[in-house]
Amino acid sequence: MMTDTSGKGNTEKATSVLKAAWIIAVVTIISKLIGFIRDIVIANYYGATLVSDAYYYAYQIPSLSLILLGGVGGPFHSATVAVFSKLIPNLREKPEEAVNKLYSTFMTATTIFFLVLSVLMFIFPRQIMGLIISSGSAEMINLAAEHLKIMTPLLIIGGIVGIYYGLLIIYKQFMLPNLSPIIMSAAIIAVVMAVPDDNKGYALAWATTIGAVLQLVIQYPNVRKLGFKWRPDFHFFNNPHFREINELLFPAVLSSTVGQIHIYVDMFFTSSISEGAWTAIGYANRVFQFPVGILVTAFLVPLFPIFSRLVAEKDLDGIKSYFNKGVGVLFFAAIPIIIGILTVGMDAVRLVFERGAFDEAATFMVTEALWFLSVSILPYVFRDSITRVYYSFNDSKTPFIVAFSSIVLKYFLNVIFINKMGMGIGGITLSTSLVTLFNACVLGSLIYKKVKMDYRSLFTNLLKMFVAGIISFAICFVIAHGFDKFIHMPKTVFEICKIISVGIVCLVSYTGLNLFLKMEYANELAQRFMRKINAGK
Repeated sequence: MMTDTSGKGNTEKATSVLKAAWIIAVVTIISKLIGFIRDIVIANYYGATLVSDAYYYAYQIPSLSLILLGGVGGPFHSATVAVFSKLIPNLREKPEEAVNKLYSTFMTATTIFFLVLSVLMFIFPRQIMGLIISSGSAEMINLAAEHLKIMTPLLIIGGIVGIYYGLLIIYKQFMLPNLSPIIMSAAIIAVVMAVPDDNKGYALAWATTIGAVLQLVIQYPNVRKLGFKWRPDFHFFNNPHFREINELLFPAVLSSTVGQIHIYVDMFFTSSISEGAWTAIGYANRVFQFPVGILVTAFLVPLFPIFSRLVAEKDLDGIKSYFNKGVGVLFFAAIPIIIGILTVGMDAVRLVFERGAFDEAATFMVTEALWFLSVSILPYVFRDSITRVYYSFNDSKTPFIVAFSSIVLKYFLNVIFINKMGMGIGGITLSTSLVTLFNACVLGSLIYKKVKMDYRSLFTNLLKMFVAGIISFAICFVIAHGFDKFIHMPKTVFEICKIISVGIVCLVSYTGLNLFLKMEYANELAQRFMRKINAGK
């Protein structure tokens, strides 16, 4: 355990940040649960069909603004926090006139920029969707174009909401920004369930737009209450603070856009596979993100401020220690998730989604995509963790360059797996997994320019986990096969019993084997567990 030499004030500050981070993590978990319910509702009414494909194709463009650019942690939120936090020394007082003027300038520029993009998107939706899904049918392109027109307001809302998020977080109002995605999910659930079956064609697009408007409406009163009033201001030039915002915003926007380019590459190839393919990949991603996203958020949200504090203190040994411990625990928890996906993944997808319009064929498509995506979990958690270390060193350039360079790799892997080998949906998610591995390896190597990481102990423990994981997988596979062959129950009861039984065996065998192999993190967790039991006696 590292000794904190930064003094009582810094220790209390770090503890405060850690508590706030855990609150954010808990809210994120709740948000993902509501989002998962939203996906179940959509799957029930739409399945993996032409209509759902058209919606998800069209949604990729406005989601770039609402989620990637304007979401919590996005460029608009980050730039707002970075600049305005320096200009607001006293959070108990209303912002000064100069600060309000800068806010008005930023809001005016953001609105004009996204308004122009919205108008272009509204006028040329068919051309835009035709370019993205060029291999799709004319009916698919026309449906996607109509969905895109309905969702054009999301572009403007995304930038504005991002600024609101930043201001609220400066004033330590953490809950409202992180609860905001729940509003979108709730709106979609309500509208889709309320609209009659014969009018559900564009219900998803309208529900998404309504949800975005509600996000904006709910944030506005709090921002207004803080003292920020938007009056159109066109002081774009010879404005040092506005220039500082743009200098932060531009590279951050580029970094966020790279991930979207990967999605567009996948959309291009998926449109030539089969009807429902893109919807299936979307569901596979959301199933994947449910455990993995919660796991990564729960650990990396509190770790990020610790990394930043250690960099400020030039405590490189502390960085290595916390990184290995954090990533080691993530690895330890990730391997049972992989085993679960490979052994009972189809059962889980069938249990959650297979009802209404979501049939057996859709279940197989989602599961196939999920199987190949599961192998990316280990490089995924490593990549996201090492990226936080780069950010702690104020280096967002290196992760951007590495991510940008992988676009070409993504394209060629899709050509090989889809066009040459005919792998279909599995080829798309396999290429995603290999690109994630590439990014993790390159980022892990380049970090040596800043700090010489101690990978030996990390990967020694990973090797022990891997051995335990292979043995546990074999045991779980036999039990899953035995269930399919010998157990006869009603479908839903069967799936639940199979998942629970395999899950319990997986956790017991995997944990026991890691303890037998004296894997460091398993021993530490076991000791903590025993201490809590003894303390409760």
